[in-house]
Amino acid sequence: MRISGLILVVSMLSACATSTEKKEEPQWLSATATEQLQLMEEGALTSEALVAGYLDRIASIDKSGPGINSVLSVNPNALEEARALDAKRARGEILGPLHGLAVLLKDNIESKELPTTAGSVALLKNETFRDSPLAENLRNAGAVILGKTNLSEWANFRSEQSTSGWSAVGGLTRNPHILSRTACGSSSGSGAAIAAGLASLAVGTETNGSIICPSSMNGIVGFKPTVGLVSRRHIVPISHTQDTAGPMVRSVEDAALMVSVMASEDKGDDATVFADRPSSASLAETEVSLSGLRVGVVRWRQGDDQQVIAVFDDTLDKLASAGAELVEINEHSQPDGFWSQAYLVLLAEFKTSLNHYLLSSPANLPVSNLTELIGFNRSSKREMALFDQSIFIAAEETGGIEDERYAAALNTVRTATRDEGIDKLLSQYNVDVLIAPSNNPAFIIDPVYGDNAPNGFAGIGFMAAIAGYPHLTIPMGAVRDLPVGISIIGGQWDDAIVLGVGKAVETAAPFRLTPGFYSTRFDAPSLSGVTSPQ
Repeated sequence: MRISGLILVVSMLSACATSTEKKEEPQWLSATATEQLQLMEEGALTSEALVAGYLDRIASIDKSGPGINSVLSVNPNALEEARALDAKRARGEILGPLHGLAVLLKDNIESKELPTTAGSVALLKNETFRDSPLAENLRNAGAVILGKTNLSEWANFRSEQSTSGWSAVGGLTRNPHILSRTACGSSSGSGAAIAAGLASLAVGTETNGSIICPSSMNGIVGFKPTVGLVSRRHIVPISHTQDTAGPMVRSVEDAALMVSVMASEDKGDDATVFADRPSSASLAETEVSLSGLRVGVVRWRQGDDQQVIAVFDDTLDKLASAGAELVEINEHSQPDGFWSQAYLVLLAEFKTSLNHYLLSSPANLPVSNLTELIGFNRSSKREMALFDQSIFIAAEETGGIEDERYAAALNTVRTATRDEGIDKLLSQYNVDVLIAPSNNPAFIIDPVYGDNAPNGFAGIGFMAAIAGYPHLTIPMGAVRDLPVGISIIGGQWDDAIVLGVGKAVETAAPFRLTPGFYSTRFDAPSLSGVTSPQ
């Protein structure tokens, strides 16, 4: 059964909602993936019940009710696949460590049963009938591909005035904590879906902040692995030096388990063929004690929001009480012209990478390169309704990776974020990992001026992204009824260490904020009655 546009998806979800409106939802829908696996091993939960429960919840919460709008399409074969997995389990045939779990993929990642649109009308019929290596690994480990999540169109690399969480195909994804607030980009749908309890696990992708920001602002765990740990083949690209996919989940244990499955060497992606790449098993199994662990506290990028800093300090106190040695890092600088050089790298790599992807897609697409895509968008009222395509135009004006400025720019930004950046900070201060706030709380969705964070952005996620180094965010508290996260960053291929530290931090300072689905913050209990006269 094939999907024509989104009509079948909506009708399927509506049918699920009608049949389950009055049912009390089981607690395991919001349990961690590892807890769900335990229930299935004990015979207390089936994959069919899990998938059916999520389909019902998508219908009642995502497509109606609060209307998060995080899921763009569902796999029409999901229930059938879940039943088959249950039958295998009954026979003692366990495919792998994710057997029976329901996984959502960001809709720039190819899977054989659904089109891969990147949120663009131009890719609405990008049905390649193939799995990305990432999707294949998840499926081989026993996961059910539940569907695709909405994203900031083209992974938020189209306009300088973009509205995060919006795509022409999927519409606007909202933050489930406060619906008028951003779900952040570009993996907005994956972040919002996990926060709202719509799947066991989700996959996001990041070039610079697109796993970490939506994870932090939606109050979930997000892990951006070392570039090259997970294959990027058959994922709509931006940058071959920065792109990676990673888990967006409810616990660090889930993230470690999931990335151990996602990780693999792929001769079709040169970045994965690396002599020092860690074993997959180490990613899920590493345990780290906070006792004696030296932690670099990145003060110079903690931001100016005093409430975020207070939550950060409280978390640091808990880590110190558990035995961590905190080392204050108060200053660091980037070379002159750093940001313009970093932008040039992305523009040049995007042009080359996207042209290759469009030309190589087996689908019958209306565009085959960036030039044609710009023209396509200009003729589409839907595409140009909210913002322009200034980034596309700037990328087209470069010479791609053959641009004479590109090699020097790449060397500048890599040196600044690697040798003179994260590597230097780890070495100079003799610390095992770096820790900082992941970001400030979610800002208002603004369809007039686009993304506009009044307190700016916090953290050093940009350094990990440009360096291609591992970065984990964990919920650490709430500020003004919105979640904020703490980041843990390590050196290249330190993924297992970062995840191990993350597990220890999560144990020492546990925090989880259940979404309230408030229309605005005025609807939150903390502000009850303040809008009425005294």
